[in-house]
Amino acid sequence: MIWFKPYTVDVLQGFRNAHMGTHIGIEFTEVGPDFLCARMPVDDRTTQPFGILHGGASCVLSETLGSVASWMTINPEHFRAVGIEINANHVRAVTQGYVIGKCTPIHVGKRTQVWQTDITEDYTGKRVCISRMTVAIIEQGTLSAQKEKVVLERK
Repeated sequence: MIWFKPYTVDVLQGFRNAHMGTHIGIEFTEVGPDFLCARMPVDDRTTQPFGILHGGASCVLSETLGSVASWMTINPEHFRAVGIEINANHVRAVTQGYVIGKCTPIHVGKRTQVWQTDITEDYTGKRVCISRMTVAIIEQGTLSAQKEKVVLERK
């Protein structure tokens, strides 16, 4: 297991209060020994004007999974995990149902982490998107963490 401590889906569902993932219906579904899964609806909150899954929604699913997975590997009393880059290749259109994101580590280092999220259709299992996210691990007391805290407090 790569996690800092044993986390459960119930603990992660507690994060569902007033963040972007909540607004678009992301739900954590599974915590494995080295992966994290969530599902997201394909509906009026996540589609583009032409009725297919919005690429930005896929990125939100990927970033949500990558950020939470990174957080799960660190001591949150001393460190923060912050996304610094994300890319996505959208390979298949989806118009209804749910998509499933499965996030796995490519690199889990002391200062940086890289996470890959495979997004598939819920009912066919066909790949919809593949995304990779780079995360910086910063100490709570660093200037970056202090600036982030100020931004969060203003909200």
